[in-house]
Amino acid sequence: MNVDLRWLLTRLNSNYWFYPALFSILGGALAFTLVYVDRNGFAEFLNKVEWLVPARPDGASNMLTVMAGSMIGVASTVFSITIAAVAYASGTYGPRLLTNFMEDKGNQLSLATFIGTFVYAITVLRAVRGEDEAAASVEDAVSTTLPGFVPQLSLLVAYLLMTLSIAVLVYFLNHVPSSIRINTVLKDIGKRLLEDIRDNYPQEDKGGELPPAPDGTPLPTERTGYIQIIDFEELRNLAIQHGCIIGLEVRTGDFVHPGMALVRICDAEADEDFAAEASKAFTIGSTRTPTQDPQFLIDELVEIGLRALSPGINDPFTAITAMHWLGAATAELGRRDLRRRYEDHPDDKRVHPMPDTFAHFLNRGFGTMRGAIATSPTASLIMFDALRTAAAPIEDEGRVAMLRAEGERLLDQARHELAGPDLGEVEDRYLMFLKAFR
Repeated sequence: MNVDLRWLLTRLNSNYWFYPALFSILGGALAFTLVYVDRNGFAEFLNKVEWLVPARPDGASNMLTVMAGSMIGVASTVFSITIAAVAYASGTYGPRLLTNFMEDKGNQLSLATFIGTFVYAITVLRAVRGEDEAAASVEDAVSTTLPGFVPQLSLLVAYLLMTLSIAVLVYFLNHVPSSIRINTVLKDIGKRLLEDIRDNYPQEDKGGELPPAPDGTPLPTERTGYIQIIDFEELRNLAIQHGCIIGLEVRTGDFVHPGMALVRICDAEADEDFAAEASKAFTIGSTRTPTQDPQFLIDELVEIGLRALSPGINDPFTAITAMHWLGAATAELGRRDLRRRYEDHPDDKRVHPMPDTFAHFLNRGFGTMRGAIATSPTASLIMFDALRTAAAPIEDEGRVAMLRAEGERLLDQARHELAGPDLGEVEDRYLMFLKAFR
């Protein structure tokens, strides 16, 4: 898929206007369709249903008016609650979590349901005609039919949409407080991180990592921002077309500016046309996104943990939960072949992504949190456990040694931060940690 199209779909997935706009169009289209069915007599069978009492023009008009007014009021309230919840969560847990809440389908679809129902009700309302109303057209004036028109099928569907909206409102009132609970936030980040690791590194291996690409001519960029999506397929086609090898100089999530190289080309002449074509394979924007970037989700877990361990908050149990998910992700990375695969061509050597190493991810996660964890005896004990359990499924001895070394660095840091019985307890746990590795 073209990188611009992929980025467009990603943007549509992370905003509050797409689904409401889509549901508004669908609601209007459904209203016009059902009114057409009613006007042409295709819904006359409803008059023969004994338990379904036909609505009169005044009743239908009043019901649709109340329904439209209440739906737009509820939509406004829902939007206000959502913004308040997002502001609270991003301020408490970190501004980078704003993307997670913007992508929340529960919030998006709830707001879209109320907006779509409003558009449907207001569109059907314009078709209701009272018995004492003047003709709306010459055709109506010369018609021999009785005055007044109530679209019975459209009105029945309006009842169903109102029932659906009430159910969605009940769901939303439960979903919002549940979604901003810290355990739920960490669970969503952790699960997405594990899925992204499996997606980006699908091959299980004892420790394979991609060697650096051959040397070549760097092609600088003229843009500024974060790498958001890389289209490996487009780069591969470009390499085949020019008969060369392309080595990437950046990863998804890296910040670039004019003069920095995006790629290096080997066995081909570098010119402005080639650079322009290669640049089209990269989407560059003002913010990082989780797409193709597991490190972004690791940073979110680390940010929550660091905030929780800060002196102003001092919440080690939130940091412990973050470490549990970080340990699970570390174990998953330790069992993976960290050579990135791109779709349909796993063994093609035309494109060489930047090497992703286990040491890099370990340092970005536990290494970044280590200084803050060492100030808390409780968090230090849990980090030893998290490192030990993360090492259990890993077969590569080099990666296991890295986890053991991370535990040693934690002990050294704790000796500078702790004293007395707290330090003694941490040292005892470290001895148990070493026994597990032996």
